[in-house]
Amino acid sequence: MRQVLAADIGGTNIRLALVSEDGCIIDETRCTAELSRHNLQSQQNAEVHILNALCEVIQPFADMHAVTSLGMGFPGFFHSQSGLLASSPNLPLLRDFALAERLAEQLSIDVAVENDALCAAIGEHRYGAGKGYANLLHVTLGTGIGSGLILNHAPYSGEHGMAMEFGHLCIEHHDGRLCGCGNHGCVEAYASATAIIRRFNECCGAHSDAKEVFELAQQGHDCANRIMLEAGQYLGMAIAEAVKLLDVTSITVSGGLSGAWDLLYPALMSELDTNLIPPLKGKVDVLRSTLDDNAGLLGAAAIAP
Repeated sequence: MRQVLAADIGGTNIRLALVSEDGCIIDETRCTAELSRHNLQSQQNAEVHILNALCEVIQPFADMHAVTSLGMGFPGFFHSQSGLLASSPNLPLLRDFALAERLAEQLSIDVAVENDALCAAIGEHRYGAGKGYANLLHVTLGTGIGSGLILNHAPYSGEHGMAMEFGHLCIEHHDGRLCGCGNHGCVEAYASATAIIRRFNECCGAHSDAKEVFELAQQGHDCANRIMLEAGQYLGMAIAEAVKLLDVTSITVSGGLSGAWDLLYPALMSELDTNLIPPLKGKVDVLRSTLDDNAGLLGAAAIAP
């Protein structure tokens, strides 16, 4: 049975795995690599930095397993035709960078790279809760909010690799909260882990991480419970807008915040149904990922050449 190397790249964390073609993770390693430095002075420096940092981690694992194929999920936008990395929020100096090609040259293996959220959608569609659906919108809930879209069993990234920036759907048009993208009112500013932490600090005057807020809500903490319910409502509003635009009625959700599913889901579904047009009410399935945090890794394995 064929085995490939899969990589799921974050701003500071990298996961690598040896994956079989049936989606079984045979071996895995996790490490820290500082990819999001902002003191780089030129695009050339940024390219050298990212290649060296990735190869330093990937090469030993690839050599150990003697693999010849690598699929990678990377936080950035990729031109759908050329495969070039158009841009990355972690490395703003990178523009139209042939990341897959350059990595293949340095690692001496075949490489395919795609947006990390789209890889998660691919993984969920092939191996997880989205298996069997022709069309699927997959939403990742973490520090930010990402998403990937499957149409007619194929990943869809748009003309410029930027389709389904779900986290930046505007849900508040009047005096909306500032989002990291620079706009106001994006769902990421209301329902991401970052937003929940900020909101808890504003309302309760306490500094906690998102998991702690979730646990407090489970214990009946009024402020924490209200914040989690609000996050669910905002997610429902955003999903309703996506459904009205796409007429895709199968939604899967993964990421760290999906651990708060019991709190998020009822509020999400109530707000979703309220905001849908009548013919779509009651017809949308929103499912928690069955792959835990492995959707992106398995999607990366699926795109390996």
